[in-house]
Amino acid sequence: MLVDEVEIKIRAGNGGDGKVNFLHAKYVPKGGPDGGDGGTGGDFYVLGVSDLSALSRFRYQKEFSAGDGKPGGPDRKTGVSGGDEEIKIPIGTVITDRESSEVWEITKAGERIQIAKGGKGGKGNWHYKSATHQTPLEFEEGKPGKARTLYLELRLIADIGLIGLPSVGKSSLLNELTKANVKVAPYNFTTLEPNLGIMDGLIIADLPGLIEGAHEGKGLGIKFLKHIKRTKVLVHCISADSENPVKDYETIRRELGEYDKELLSRPEMVLITKSDLVSEKEIKLKIKNLEMIKRDILTVSIHDYDSLEKLKKRLLNC
Repeated sequence: MLVDEVEIKIRAGNGGDGKVNFLHAKYVPKGGPDGGDGGTGGDFYVLGVSDLSALSRFRYQKEFSAGDGKPGGPDRKTGVSGGDEEIKIPIGTVITDRESSEVWEITKAGERIQIAKGGKGGKGNWHYKSATHQTPLEFEEGKPGKARTLYLELRLIADIGLIGLPSVGKSSLLNELTKANVKVAPYNFTTLEPNLGIMDGLIIADLPGLIEGAHEGKGLGIKFLKHIKRTKVLVHCISADSENPVKDYETIRRELGEYDKELLSRPEMVLITKSDLVSEKEIKLKIKNLEMIKRDILTVSIHDYDSLEKLKKRLLNC
């Protein structure tokens, strides 16, 4: 199961407390204060990775923290700093602080962002010595590390997005193009989450079927419309056995526009799938009907090697 949204709590490390100590040495009968400062708390980072399943670990572990700084020591020794903490999240993840509404985004593998800074170590008692205060017992507690409640939302970044109504053959097509081994069955919403495959370096996403009202959350709704925003080219799949291919096309276009009008200007190809189910005469008629939409139109059958090869070449040139 692809986890594409999750809420977690994170905390940078607390600073260590300052030390109260006085020098004890034979050669210094009245040793002064020498308590050291506390160590700094560890910082908290997120690291971008190409593994799209990286959010899965957060289904079971919801809280993370960096190391706390250690207390100061005698002889003005500063405490050991706390270790930094780093969690890995997929490319395309948007990170939102639930309280402050601050937003970060991971756009490439290896990108490292500091989300929370560790607390500063407290001052040891030697800082409080003065001419009139030779044996200070004061010290400073370490500062708390920054704590946040984060909402992580993965928005897939794909070169090609297969879109369309349910059961138009998107998953079967993805399997043939990329050998992705996606579940296929003859009923609506077989695809309950986005599936990805790679064809000659191109990332192809099979996005779950959309229905009228998807932008309002109907069907699988907005949960998957958000992934389309990061897709460079849309391949609009229409089944060859559709009774009204123009209506099918317009239904999906309307949902895209209601969700985000910018999607309507995204490069797009129209693909008539399952061409083996109807006669060549019917295919030609449907292509003619679709000419009114002024889009590049191709036909394909997963059982027709030549049509698959033609589609591959067209996709590679998008």
